[in-house]
Amino acid sequence: MESILSREIIINKRVLRFLAVTTFIALITLSAFVRIPLPFTPVPLTLQTLFVLLSGALLGRRLGLLAQAGYISLGLTGFQVFTGLGSGSLYLLGPTGGYIVGFVLASFFAGSLFSEGKHSYRKVFLSFLCADFIILFSGMFWLKISLSCPFSQAFWLGFLPFVPGDLLKVVLATVVFSKIHSRIKTSLY
Repeated sequence: MESILSREIIINKRVLRFLAVTTFIALITLSAFVRIPLPFTPVPLTLQTLFVLLSGALLGRRLGLLAQAGYISLGLTGFQVFTGLGSGSLYLLGPTGGYIVGFVLASFFAGSLFSEGKHSYRKVFLSFLCADFIILFSGMFWLKISLSCPFSQAFWLGFLPFVPGDLLKVVLATVVFSKIHSRIKTSLY
């Protein structure tokens, strides 16, 4: 039974990469619907950051970036993939636009950090935490601009409320990455 599970069903690496990118686009899209509105901020809590972090770390910076670009392209072309069934270019000008830009930066950053070598749980956790903070800082910065508010208010509205939930997502991403990264890297490259 184990030999059956260890076999690759699809041998063509290009097809595997395409399927991996498409899978992460779907996961990021679906996780946008796991949405918890917070009454004191215009930005909801979503599950997206978990899959953004994993896309960069598991697919690498190039394919992770492609997954983010695919997700954003779907939203820009009118598909309702953004949080709250949002779509279109105007959505990116709203309060959550900075977080979406942060997805691209964080995925690329995570992909750069996990390109080679073995990774301890501590290193993986700290790397994911840094990548997650890129998303939060991007979102906070854009929130400051879109709401024309001081940095202190943007910090209270767009950064601090998300730290506890994002810490849980970083822990989950660390566990998932540590369990499957060697198999994914072997399959894709």
